[in-house]
Amino acid sequence: KVPALRGKTVATMFFEPSTRTRMSFEKAAKALSADTVSFSPGTSALSKGESLKDTALTVRAMGIDLMVVRHKATGAAWRLAEWLDIPIVNGGDGAHQHPTQALLDCLTIRQHFGSLDGLRIAIVGDIKHSRVARSDIFAMISLGAEVVLVGPPTLLPIDPEAWPVTVAHGIDEILDDVDVVYLLRVQTERGGGSVFPSLAEYTRRFGMTSERFTRLKPEAVVMHPGPMNRGVEIGYDVADDDRALILQQVSNGVATRMAVLFRLLGGEHDA
Repeated sequence: KVPALRGKTVATMFFEPSTRTRMSFEKAAKALSADTVSFSPGTSALSKGESLKDTALTVRAMGIDLMVVRHKATGAAWRLAEWLDIPIVNGGDGAHQHPTQALLDCLTIRQHFGSLDGLRIAIVGDIKHSRVARSDIFAMISLGAEVVLVGPPTLLPIDPEAWPVTVAHGIDEILDDVDVVYLLRVQTERGGGSVFPSLAEYTRRFGMTSERFTRLKPEAVVMHPGPMNRGVEIGYDVADDDRALILQQVSNGVATRMAVLFRLLGGEHDA
């Protein structure tokens, strides 16, 4: 624990469920000696009709120095940044963006391979509803990787050919020629589950089963942002394999978010 942000207070305001993002931001803040305040919408005045703006202004008036926000509405973090005079960190907004996830994912890949430049990365699954995919695509391409989107047309973004990516409609097409397979769950809460007759059918066509895992290059790795649905998009054995970097992603989440918090709140220490 270092005293870099002693005297600062970070509020985590999560309007959607979270385990990894919320806890890692709180752990990151505490590791930097900041105080943390956790906001629970279900027990707040939102249930009495208070607006998001008034809720945020109220929390800010209590002396909060930075807010980490997750919300189902696209652009929620941007809107809060317009209303408030403190840094706002986007912990995920709808199906739009999840920037700190992209940072920790790229860090994890760089730690393993040394660089992203020239790597071929397949993002597989419900890309249409995934804020992680959008942030990852931008970050990975910026760092020199080639990105392949893999999924049925109904789970791909509109007009994917307009993106700086290639597209495949079956996971078996890409297994022997990728360095990273980045798996996404089907987001049933955003309508992703309605395009398949069953999750078993999804697994048959797009799941990283044990058999498919053996067909990857020996140096290839598997990643997942969580939460995982074992037995659906990722096999039970695959999730626990040494070439699955999933827990390394979680560990890197704390360090990455420490860096973000320090960058936004610790500048005065460099003056």
